[in-house]
Parts: sequence; structure tokens; C-alpha cells
Amino acid sequence: MSNIDLKGLPTTAASSLPPVHTWSPPFCGDMDLVIKANGEWFHEGGKIKRPAMVTMFSRILWFDAGEYFLVTPVEKVRIQVEDAPFLVTTWQWVETELGRTIEFKTQTEDVLLLGVDSDLWMATYLGEERPYVSMRYGMKALVGRNVFYGVVDSLEPVDTSEGVGMGIISAGKTYFLLQDE
Repeated sequence: MSNIDLKGLPTTAASSLPPVHTWSPPFCGDMDLVIKANGEWFHEGGKIKRPAMVTMFSRILWFDAGEYFLVTPVEKVRIQVEDAPFLVTTWQWVETELGRTIEFKTQTEDVLLLGVDSDLWMATYLGEERPYVSMRYGMKALVGRNVFYGVVDSLEPVDTSEGVGMGIISAGKTYFLLQDE
């Protein structure tokens, strides 16, 4: 497997995740598992109701050439992802050696530090502008609406190569979010 991006993999998280990036099993086909655009996981048409099961599957999720796979040392099965496979459900400001930093947490208990091991951007999904943060192996997480509204309370004036407007500064890194009119 090539093009490994360990972004979104803090040292503590990296040691607790299986070494998916070192595995190269054969492709075994498609699995009837869909991650919906709202972050819910469905298997064979039924919602997976056990959070521990979703978290377990998320630990072996791999992104390659625009497709998502569940990977073990002996098999690789393709699954479907409507938008982003992860959903940011909580956030808080924390102090780091780089200064004031936003800490995001996903529904699968991944912890991301904005400006340290993840970045934030806006993109369009089905005609709607949505916020995302980068994750391990080139994957992304949708920032939940309630979380984004909380983050928006911290907007401040920024001047970046993208323009002048409002944004977030986390871990000393600036994220441009809204253009001045």
C-alpha cells in the first residue's frame, strides 16, 4: 500500500491502532457496509447500534485511490462511504507547546489536534458547504453541525493567502473560513 499519510495520528493514537499501513492482504470483494453522510454505520441494511463495534471497524479502515476498505493482515474488503467516514462530535480548547489548540474528538474516540495532526477546511457535499478535518491515512472527518457552531464562536479576523476574513487560529496555524464582503 502506498501514499501513506499518518496525519491525524498522534503518538498515543498511533500506538493504539493496528498497523494497517503495514498490511498488504489480497482484495476479497465488497462488503455490504455503508457509512452514511451523517456518520451512521449500516451493515446489510441495518444500523450498527453498538458504538464499540463501529469503533473497532474504524480502527481497520483504510483509504486508497478514492475507495475505502476494511483491512486485516489476511483480507481486504471494500465498503461504501457516502461522504466522510468519521464524525467530529465534541471539541475543546487545550493548551499545547504550540499555544492554544482546538482538540476535536470523533464518534469513534479519535482525538485530533487542529494545526498539529489535522487541518480544517470547507468543502461542498450535495450543494451544502460543510466543514472537515483531516484524519489518518488521508481520510477525513465531518465536523458535526453543533461542534462547528461552537467553533464559530471563536472566529477572529485573519489575513491569509486565501483572503481576508474570519477564521480560527489553532496551534499557531490559521484557518480561513469566511471571506470578508
